[in-house]
Amino acid sequence: MSEAGSIPATKAKARPRAWILWLLAGVIVVLLYFGIAYLIEVFTHESTDDAFIAGHIVSVSSRIAGPVTSVLFKDNQLIHSNDLLWELDPADFTLTVALKAAAAESQSSNYKTILAAYQLMETKVTTAKAASRRAQDDADAAAATAQKSRADFERAKDLQKQNTLSRQEFDAAQAAHTKAQADWKSALENAAECASKVEEAQKQLAAAYEEAGMAMAQWQEAQTNVAMAKLTLSYTKTFAPAAGRVTRKAVEAGDYVAAGQPLLSLVAPEVWVVANFKESQLGKMAAGQPVVVEIDALGGRSFAAHVDSIQAGSGAAFSLLPPENATGNFVKVIQRVPVKIIFDDPLPANKVIGPGLSVMASVQVSKFVFPAWGIAFIAAVIAGKAALIFIFVTGRKASAESSGKPC
Repeated sequence: MSEAGSIPATKAKARPRAWILWLLAGVIVVLLYFGIAYLIEVFTHESTDDAFIAGHIVSVSSRIAGPVTSVLFKDNQLIHSNDLLWELDPADFTLTVALKAAAAESQSSNYKTILAAYQLMETKVTTAKAASRRAQDDADAAAATAQKSRADFERAKDLQKQNTLSRQEFDAAQAAHTKAQADWKSALENAAECASKVEEAQKQLAAAYEEAGMAMAQWQEAQTNVAMAKLTLSYTKTFAPAAGRVTRKAVEAGDYVAAGQPLLSLVAPEVWVVANFKESQLGKMAAGQPVVVEIDALGGRSFAAHVDSIQAGSGAAFSLLPPENATGNFVKVIQRVPVKIIFDDPLPANKVIGPGLSVMASVQVSKFVFPAWGIAFIAAVIAGKAALIFIFVTGRKASAESSGKPC
């Protein structure tokens, strides 16, 4: 009776032991899953925690000096492109515009006066040319008359020698010849005088043209001064050059700001990751490879990304004081190279993610990818076999003990 009663008791003890065993098997599955996943990641990924969020930071400053009358933004405010940021007192610049406009109007009147004088000189040149042509025509007519009177006088002399011409007719021919020669000479002098007047008028026209050109240049300069004054006046209002979130606000209403003084910085919403990998990690790394980025500010939340580019040189080579390895004793130091990583997944809109935040970047440098369900299957198989083997061994041991025989 004692042996028969001991067999059920042994089976009852074995059942809770089996439940504990399967619970331990589940724990082993979990441990194996993470262990195998870690080993696979070690051989297929390159990771670094020397990685940070980066982005475009636009420094905004005033283009002119003056007192600030109003500031239309607050700390950490989200600004849209072309939003009005602040205004300067426009009184001085408005007065400058008025002065430049008055000077431009004066130059415009001066130019119109000189232009009218130039047009008058053009008329004088035209009149002088017409008078010169008439004088030349008169000279040509006088020359023809003088030539005819000369021929008549020569015939009169021949006729007088032949005593066929009276003395009175000869004197008349001689007088006509003398008068025609005098008229011709006078006509030539008049034509020369008119030609000189044309030349003088043309010189005056050239001088008037140069003066008109100078007046035009002065008028254009005055117009440019007006445009510059208006442009400077427009600088009293500063608009956002890009969209972004306000940082480093350094302006208040009533401040006197200088030209070029940085007054705020805008952080653009587009951000990326700069991961500083060791040079020994770059052997298989290339643009386009998938990346998993964990952002510490979001509690380690993971985002899909990819490698955009790798910097051509280490970070130390572009620092303010790059190392001079040719001087002194050389100690080899593993260099780090910045790698630009672009997000594929959208970042949460309700969270502020800006430059400088720490992240963990893991780049898949191998084309071999083992799925998570495969890792879980392998871990379950290994743990299951281990549990079955353990059950088999403990079962034989228990049977041997119950029968009083050594296993």
